[in-house]
Amino acid sequence: MTISSGTAKQKFSDEQLIQDFPGFSNHYAEVNGVCLHYADGGAGETLICLPGWPQTWYSYRNIATELSKRHRVIVVDIRGMGTSDKPESGYDKKTMADDIRQLIYSLGLKKATIIGHDIGGMVAMSLAFNHPEVVEKLIVADGLHPNEGMMQMPLLPAPRTFDEKMDANMPYAWWMGFNQVKGLPEKILEGRFRFLIDWLFDYVMIDETKMTEKERSIYAEAYNDGESIRTSNAWYQTFGQDIEDSKTYQQLQMPVLGIGSNVSYQFMQVAMPYFCQNWHLVALSKGGHYMFEETPGQVIEAIYNFLKA
Repeated sequence: MTISSGTAKQKFSDEQLIQDFPGFSNHYAEVNGVCLHYADGGAGETLICLPGWPQTWYSYRNIATELSKRHRVIVVDIRGMGTSDKPESGYDKKTMADDIRQLIYSLGLKKATIIGHDIGGMVAMSLAFNHPEVVEKLIVADGLHPNEGMMQMPLLPAPRTFDEKMDANMPYAWWMGFNQVKGLPEKILEGRFRFLIDWLFDYVMIDETKMTEKERSIYAEAYNDGESIRTSNAWYQTFGQDIEDSKTYQQLQMPVLGIGSNVSYQFMQVAMPYFCQNWHLVALSKGGHYMFEETPGQVIEAIYNFLKA
């Protein structure tokens, strides 16, 4: 097992944070040439959960413990995240999806329901496209697979739409471009990532107080070193390859649930019919992008209703 640089100096270790997940334990698995950290708890049909940027496995805290009352829940730090390995390459979503496929097999499973948020949703969809045999059902929360529509995202915000809160009708996600830059973000943000964390959560959440001081500190620490910034930006820098890969994919056949926040619902409503044949979309209009913190009860209800259907 390879632990990312600087782990020994961390205030928030996996061993400390797992205490906030009653009934869960930490594990590490060598798959597809990388070591992945994951937390495992509960019993029953398996749910594999994939987080997004700029968070870690800890982002599932508000929903994992509840879901584990009825299911086995496995929350994974994807390639380049947290204490999972941070290799030089392999950040296209097809390769990252194969990480999860091999993890599923290493756990002795044949299939699992996959839940992905943000970047994790992109990896989850890639897994479903490339390895549908291991996906029982798919749940994507504000995180559809990269597609050509991304090429139409504005370089500049529309007039009078870029304020303290993201405009739900004209969202401006400038970091999608910033994270494409190689080498510079590490120099700017290393040791100062908390500034970005605070600004981002305040901007994309309706009630930013739902992201606690502890959570902000955990994620700031997880992304505060140059290697973690490099690898998390690599998730964005492979979008071009992801888009090319998507042109070869067929519509998904398994049941798919989309959960859309106030800024993503309308875009998911347009896109999901192109990706999926058997899909359902839930709107969380009273919450922003970080829905696991802002509207966890609604997320859990949507997941349970979908799994029972």
